[in-house]
Amino acid sequence: MHIDLVRVLDMEGTSTRQFRNICVFCGSQPGKNGDFVDAANNLGKVLAERKLHLIYGGGSLGLMGCVSTAALVGGSQVLGIIPKALARGNLTGKTVGEVQHVFSMHERIANILSHADAFIALLGGLGTLEEIFQIASWAHLNLHKKPIGLLNVNNFFAELFLFLDKAVECQFISQATRKIFVSASTANELLDKLKTFVYEPDAVLTQIDWTVGESKKRKLDLTLRL
Repeated sequence: MHIDLVRVLDMEGTSTRQFRNICVFCGSQPGKNGDFVDAANNLGKVLAERKLHLIYGGGSLGLMGCVSTAALVGGSQVLGIIPKALARGNLTGKTVGEVQHVFSMHERIANILSHADAFIALLGGLGTLEEIFQIASWAHLNLHKKPIGLLNVNNFFAELFLFLDKAVECQFISQATRKIFVSASTANELLDKLKTFVYEPDAVLTQIDWTVGESKKRKLDLTLRL
């Protein structure tokens, strides 16, 4: 699959971004705290109130089901992108809204990157962390300049922020990379921060040329494992 980086990079250079499609990564479990479900429901509602559309990983279980249902009921368009293997049987529940089936997890994340204008991580487990860090890694490598936010409900991501700060202290990541992650405790505050996010890549990494072949049009084969 080839993703056109003209679209991927088309939101750079503006002080206030005009979003249309927001990707939300979150858990397929509800978690043990009712505040988590409330936060997912509220995020879906806020997206609809702001006339934003939702892209997510498909299914209807846990927080994924909450945010997608709330967005759809509120009037947002919802697109679930899910591998065929996960869609079989009743493993993840029926996808809310429109569904796009793909063959692999990597094709899923590549399609999500192509469709979304910004990314939000709600609470979740390994899958949520994998997705948000892969998107952040691609931003770090200057593959895209789309903002990435963590909805820090009940300080859920506090230890993650400590890890990132420790990685900066130990000089495994730069301050510029640390600033890729935007955070807030409420959906409205986070969306406002994402709209004014200014991408500041590491100077060295801006020298990377992801052009494929001799074409002047910037394209990248995101099916490759980076």
